[in-house]
Amino acid sequence: MLNFIWDGEKGMLYNNLSGYLRKTYNKRLKKICIDGGFYCPNRDGTVSFGGCIFCGERGAGEHIQNRKKSIIEQVDAELKKGKEDDLFIAYFQNYTNTYADTETLKKRYDEALCDKRIVILSVGTRPDCINEETADLLASYKDRVDVWVELGLQSSKNDTGRLINRGYDTDVFDRAVKILKDRDIKVIAHMIVGLPGESMADAQNTAKYIAKADIFGIKIHSIYVMEGTKLAEMYRENLYTPPTLSEFAETVATIIGYLPEDLVIHRLTGDCPRDMLVAPEWNTDKHKILDEINRCLTEKNISQGSLIEKSKP
Repeated sequence: MLNFIWDGEKGMLYNNLSGYLRKTYNKRLKKICIDGGFYCPNRDGTVSFGGCIFCGERGAGEHIQNRKKSIIEQVDAELKKGKEDDLFIAYFQNYTNTYADTETLKKRYDEALCDKRIVILSVGTRPDCINEETADLLASYKDRVDVWVELGLQSSKNDTGRLINRGYDTDVFDRAVKILKDRDIKVIAHMIVGLPGESMADAQNTAKYIAKADIFGIKIHSIYVMEGTKLAEMYRENLYTPPTLSEFAETVATIIGYLPEDLVIHRLTGDCPRDMLVAPEWNTDKHKILDEINRCLTEKNISQGSLIEKSKP
């Protein structure tokens, strides 16, 4: 049985990222969030316009401080803050970071991997922007660094995918996972709790779907309504109500119970800049969110994987 990691002082019983990194690299790693200068096929008309209904104009790059600088300048600025023995993750975060020809991709990934202290290349993208050629390029970096690819699934429910303007069905996610796993590239799936029209059962089904994919990790995001998004319009027109903190925490606790013990949980919340947050107000207090999730885990006696056997027929 896997030894679970206690998340700092919170005592959460799950296989978290910081524990995985300490076990693998014998220390914590620092993440360099990079704006790679990419865009999104869900915004330029290739797939759709406007992007997903929850996504802002910076494509999830609201927190990137040096995004107007070159990739090398962004990376160098963060490396200078570190020590000689620090290790780093180069994380291409916002928009779709495989949405270009392989020559362009290689140039930008090479620019990011400019220091031997960078030991992980993590690339955020869409499943419909993964193909054999791109996967071959990503796999070519495995002799230098560990390679992670983060896929924005959000929900396994195709009706929800269409409602949020995701632009692809779940079979596209399945195809992308297979292409990446065939090359032993670590896959991380993103899911969002609290999407319009979704119930706790829908969230549980997404967790089971991700578990069945047999991938490396998951990022669980709390839904938030951000200024300038379609979701903000829906909220103001009373077409959408975000979950309460207790509803969110109870759902996340249950999701954790349905995830295999060896799946690495990279995060349990989503962070919106305070000046751009429309709702819910509880999203601003990360510690309070984690405390509430911990309370639900404890009260319901749930740990990672503990609900899997119970769900089997």
